[in-house]
Amino acid sequence: MEVTKNIYSMLINGEKVTTEQQLHVINPATEEVFAYAPVATKEHLNSAVDAAKNALPSWSAKSLEERGELISNFAEKISEKKEELAQLLTMEQGKPLNFARAELDMAVHWCREIAKYNLKSEVIEETDQYIVEKTYSPVGVVSAIVPWNFPILLTMFKVPAALLAGNTIIVKPSPYTPLGTLLLGELAQEFFPPGVFNVLSGDDNLGPWITEHPNIDKVSFTGSSATGKKVMQSAAGNLKRVTLELGGNDAAIVLPDVNPKEVAPKLFWAGFMNSGQVCINAKRFYIHKDIYDDVLNELVTIAKTIKVGNGLDSDSLLGPIQNKAQYEKVKNLIVDAHKEGVHFALGGEVDAENEAGYFIPITIADNPPENSRIVTEEPFGPVIPLLKYEDYDDVIERANNSVYGLGSSVWGTDIELAKTIAQRLQAGTTWINECAVLSPTVPFGGHKQSGLGFENGLDGLKEYTLCKIIRINKG
Repeated sequence: MEVTKNIYSMLINGEKVTTEQQLHVINPATEEVFAYAPVATKEHLNSAVDAAKNALPSWSAKSLEERGELISNFAEKISEKKEELAQLLTMEQGKPLNFARAELDMAVHWCREIAKYNLKSEVIEETDQYIVEKTYSPVGVVSAIVPWNFPILLTMFKVPAALLAGNTIIVKPSPYTPLGTLLLGELAQEFFPPGVFNVLSGDDNLGPWITEHPNIDKVSFTGSSATGKKVMQSAAGNLKRVTLELGGNDAAIVLPDVNPKEVAPKLFWAGFMNSGQVCINAKRFYIHKDIYDDVLNELVTIAKTIKVGNGLDSDSLLGPIQNKAQYEKVKNLIVDAHKEGVHFALGGEVDAENEAGYFIPITIADNPPENSRIVTEEPFGPVIPLLKYEDYDDVIERANNSVYGLGSSVWGTDIELAKTIAQRLQAGTTWINECAVLSPTVPFGGHKQSGLGFENGLDGLKEYTLCKIIRINKG
């Protein structure tokens, strides 16, 4: 797929905008610059905010059904462009093409399902003398800041809900993966009035400009906990509303009643999907001592059959780390693990001398110390520690011993026992016998330093509204 410098542009007030300064977009499998994207200035941001603010009254005045229909039509357009977007996603993000196609399918599904929601007024109290109604109004101008691991899907976590609620939006993709989101902006021109849907790409300056902008009323951010704290601090300047979906170090607890051979493939993908670059992947595997060796051996056997390579190669099942900065972080984590005396059942060595691309081999650490970095930190790469446990109270305490609380999982045939453990885990979502399964109809959010607020479901839609009470005195 040949990509030229002039294809990609920002969308501001319904018009394509290019810039002299350009982002170099790198294919992480080859380390080659294959495309360019604009770098927005403060003036571009101000123009986008003005456009969004001007478009807000007429857009919010449309009925929810009208807005939902336009969002549904937009979803169908994305579906038509699925293959082009999937190819682009693989080239800029690195994930294998079939997984890129799956991401596009999920993005379309999210868009379609969220468009069906209705925010009805509710009568919460009524007497002979008065009626109290709860209604919902849009927050105003919203900005969506999207990360690089699932750039298309996570855009669709935010855009349909924001627009359906009557807001206008400015989307900022990661500078590492701007192209697919910019293309979404081009597709959106056909359906939304100018100023309703704007897309700005930029460097590291753009995010802070957005979060501190006085005329942006809400920021929905997905990314690291460290950056999320900065977003929250900046947004406090004008009490900007925020939804924060942040990092995780999710624990998976495997009960002794599982069949190691049957559970191992599920555990493998729970940890290594998208080369570990998933906020809700299982990051720490606590395996009961009675089955530890069998599960470890099964995971190693599976891992040896998985090809890690260029996502455009049909037999690749895992791709590279998306960018060099993250690649160096994962390498450093592995180097430190060696210094700490961690034993690796598989991997643990990175040969960066003889091949291009940010590739990390599948790496499984064998029962490292609980306080080692490979356990306490989120790798965000294909690196998983397996840890032994014997006592349920002990393993729950170990699993909860983290500043994060995004997700967790329990694996076992005794469902009542699994539920009892799940209820004690400090996480926004706990899965039983599955992992990282999300839905546009189910709220998703983190506890502790894994975030604030919800995405998805009716609760996620309400995040883009202001609750308004109307009290009517009948007398």
